[in-house]
Amino acid sequence: MSWALGLWLLLQGATVLGVVNYLRHLPMDGQEEAPGGVAVLLCVRDDWDGGPDLMGRLAAQSVPFRLIVATSGACPAAESLDFPNVEIVRAGVAQDEGQKVHKLRAALRALGPDDRYLVFIDADIEPPSRLLGRLLFPLVRDKADIVTGYRLLLPDAKPALALVGAVEMQLATLPRAAGSTMPWGGAMAMTRAVADRLELDRVLAGRLSDDMSIGLAGWRAKLRLRPVRDLLVGSPLQGSGEAALRFATRQYRHVVTNSPGMWQAAALVVAVQALGWLWAIGWGGWGAVAIGYGAAWSRALVRRRIIAGTVEPEQARKARRSLVWDAVAPFAVTWAHLAVQIVGALSSRICWGGYEYWMKRGKVVRMKRAG
Repeated sequence: MSWALGLWLLLQGATVLGVVNYLRHLPMDGQEEAPGGVAVLLCVRDDWDGGPDLMGRLAAQSVPFRLIVATSGACPAAESLDFPNVEIVRAGVAQDEGQKVHKLRAALRALGPDDRYLVFIDADIEPPSRLLGRLLFPLVRDKADIVTGYRLLLPDAKPALALVGAVEMQLATLPRAAGSTMPWGGAMAMTRAVADRLELDRVLAGRLSDDMSIGLAGWRAKLRLRPVRDLLVGSPLQGSGEAALRFATRQYRHVVTNSPGMWQAAALVVAVQALGWLWAIGWGGWGAVAIGYGAAWSRALVRRRIIAGTVEPEQARKARRSLVWDAVAPFAVTWAHLAVQIVGALSSRICWGGYEYWMKRGKVVRMKRAG
């Protein structure tokens, strides 16, 4: 029993050190750049409401840019946008690729010769005013080829939503090795030269996941993919708990259908933690449970500091709801994480954005409208 307790202590200590590592590497100065020739690419659904909060936040950016909004067809809110230097692109309906990817490829074809920096954002984010400047800084200084932030879920006051937020928090605050970063399409940037070098239109053709396709192509091309650690971008999590769990499952289905090896590595790490908690509660005794809770509370305190240093106060208040799970039932977070990983691997069908997709080796082999 003593050796098992020692292993458990080492495992829990490693998880705490991982989160501490993230905190230690948060940039202190938050340097920005504001070059010319920036194009922001935004894909929206045709029932988009115009994103008044998003548009206000984009208007507050310190970097001048032109906005390319890609729709499937007729999007009244996009057509009536009162925003400077905006272009609307109508992509039509995809036949053999994700609808978001289809719109993104159409937006890429709308680029002009003066568009030297490309920034990709999602419509459901609450970006800080420094978003563009921080993403562009490593590119302008030639410190990276592809730069990315990461989502920080802001759950409503429902326990199930906070649980999904806690699962995502484990990913958001992982130590980020610069050479093995996978970009997040909600806040990602690259130079036009890198996009041309990757042949981005070809890389995305037939795919469902934009960010994973770009990230894997970047790895194969040995590009420098860099995280901006202080750029955790608020992303509201609303609706039912069931819908939130479907969201979490879909994220891992994207992973397993694009890179089974990456899924296996992630599942192994979470499975070890999940089995450790099962042992601690079932056979490890109060000492093992105390070690688990001590580590969980330590991680929660460090994550609280990370949140406070990266997002706005109101966003931080919502994000902290997820930390309650770490304090009250950390085992439930790990078990839920493993569950969505396993369920995500049980099917190659992905429901997303009003469509159903059947995947094979990262490509869409069949699609239809949901419902």
